[in-house]
Amino acid sequence: MKRMLFVDDEPLVLQGLRRMLRSMRNEWKLYFFTRAEEALKCMDKIHFDIVVSDIRIPGMGGVRFLNEVRTRYPQTVRIILSGHCDDDALVQSIGVAHQIVPKPCDANSLKEILAHTFALRGLLSNTGLQKLVSGIDTLPSVPRLYLDINDELMSSDPSIQRVADIISTDLGMTAKILQMINSAFFGLRCKVSNIKQAVTLLGLNTISSFVLTTHFFSMFKGDNLRNFPIDQIRRHSMRTGMFAAAISNAEGQEANAVDDARIAGFLHDCGKLLLADKLTKP
Repeated sequence: MKRMLFVDDEPLVLQGLRRMLRSMRNEWKLYFFTRAEEALKCMDKIHFDIVVSDIRIPGMGGVRFLNEVRTRYPQTVRIILSGHCDDDALVQSIGVAHQIVPKPCDANSLKEILAHTFALRGLLSNTGLQKLVSGIDTLPSVPRLYLDINDELMSSDPSIQRVADIISTDLGMTAKILQMINSAFFGLRCKVSNIKQAVTLLGLNTISSFVLTTHFFSMFKGDNLRNFPIDQIRRHSMRTGMFAAAISNAEGQEANAVDDARIAGFLHDCGKLLLADKLTKP
């Protein structure tokens, strides 16, 4: 039976969680605490698959508590369930939590999140890998360039010229996009020499996904990965993303689903890089 531990300073909140998850009592063993110190004592005796904690709890506090869980039990998934989404403490907690769930959260949504977490853990059955993955502090941050492009795409009248202007502020990214579109993969007869033309040919959403993917792969430049085929994985990921989007589009999926397929393909091998980086560091 799967075990979950909940920590919240409000007894009424814990009672509500108990009621919300009562239907899962034959599958999940649930433990509830109002203090982090008591929760840690329990964890010293019992293995837990998931720990769910609020940020504001008495004593050591939620961030320090989750950091202790990460240090002592790195294989345990750490989730924040908090109504203080604008709090400075929430920013500090990003490095110690795998997922942040805002309050209030309805029963079905919470069950779905927890069930999905268990399903993902089931796919990774090796205990050593579970411990390694759960111990990863944070993923690379989302680049400012991607956020600026995304803001333009979400505007009422997105412009190819404005997106091209945004990308042009980053010479490195501009060079990578031109290198990609002039590669054999696209098989263009004429060379593309300016970023606006590249954006026009690739499409706004493809450009946005490419910027995010390129930034992610650029984070792995350490000497520990000098013999790891990063460029080969990047090229494979780009092809996968393009094909995934084409298949999704051919199946008549909505634009959002096509975009999701593209970005999933672009980033589907990111775990290989994270694991390689973690395993090869001294």
